[in-house]
Amino acid sequence: MNFGYKNMDYTLQILSGDGIGTEIVNEAQKVIGWINSNTDITIKTHEDLIGGQAYDEYGTPLADETLENCRKSDAILMGAVGGPKWDNVEYNKRPEAGLLRLRKELDLFANLRPALVFDALIDASTLKPEIVRGLDILIVRELTSGVYFGEPRGIKDIGNGQRRGINTQSYTTEEIKRVARVAFDLARKRSNKVHSCEKANVMESGKLWREEVSTLRAEEFSDVTLEHMYADNCAMQLLKNPSQFDVIVTDNLFGDILSDEAAMLTGSLGMLPSASLGHKGSSALYEPVHGSAPDIAGQGKANPLATILSLAMCLRYSFDRGDIAEKIENSVQKVLNDGIRTEDIMTKGCLEVSTSEMGDAIVKSLGQ
Repeated sequence: MNFGYKNMDYTLQILSGDGIGTEIVNEAQKVIGWINSNTDITIKTHEDLIGGQAYDEYGTPLADETLENCRKSDAILMGAVGGPKWDNVEYNKRPEAGLLRLRKELDLFANLRPALVFDALIDASTLKPEIVRGLDILIVRELTSGVYFGEPRGIKDIGNGQRRGINTQSYTTEEIKRVARVAFDLARKRSNKVHSCEKANVMESGKLWREEVSTLRAEEFSDVTLEHMYADNCAMQLLKNPSQFDVIVTDNLFGDILSDEAAMLTGSLGMLPSASLGHKGSSALYEPVHGSAPDIAGQGKANPLATILSLAMCLRYSFDRGDIAEKIENSVQKVLNDGIRTEDIMTKGCLEVSTSEMGDAIVKSLGQ
């Protein structure tokens, strides 16, 4: 099969991570194998460790050499990090610290998290079918600033048996505008509508956010509809009337919360991919939204579709091959329509399959 493009080679850094990470990434590797054999591009993969596995091997959740290899690659595909094994490791060496460092060092400031309801899974949502049918929301979360990175931070002894925990919410004009610009650009390719969410009524950082997003829209994106919404109201509206949203842009903390809420509208975290983008030409990170699920690791129960759909996002945003990405997405839709399910999305009358069998089903569909 030839898509009519010039042959190109791409390098993809694979970081399987912890828990079910290796299992789900293995299924994405099957899709990469199909791409290499059936399209005009070649994806060369290199594997390394991140998170708890990296801590056990290197004494750090992200080794300097691994980070440098990530910088040199065209893109990064990650599984998941974390697990109870490392709960008592000091904070800056916990598995999650490796992921945070990767995002920060590569300046991956824009996290794209789609919440798409597949027709075949509409009954898996906790909301009524008429509320979520056709839902297609894209949340753009600022990823490298805000309260997760602000200084000062820490836990301090303030005497008399009392302690104080401190985290700082901080944003600059440029940090706000660059992520908002991504949201506006994406909205132009969708329904041309952006909701910007913050807490301008009680937070100075939220007030600045609202002002700078409005300024950017007036200067560069006057054709895009912009609505401002308080983040707590957005949380309520996602449950009440989610179809009003197309693209939502918000800060790191609120984006973390709202994107998880939006994810559950679709019925399963196991279905949702994500992309973390930086400056043009730099390596981007693609990963499923769900965690490492150590309770089911090694049992063949994990759903690999979010990882496979993350690979599709990589093809679209890093390799500029939306045609192949769409073919993968259509194959996922077809497999679901055929009633093939992993345990997390299993419903009566469908065929329950293992992690590996789901990957095989996707590859088979791609070949049809």
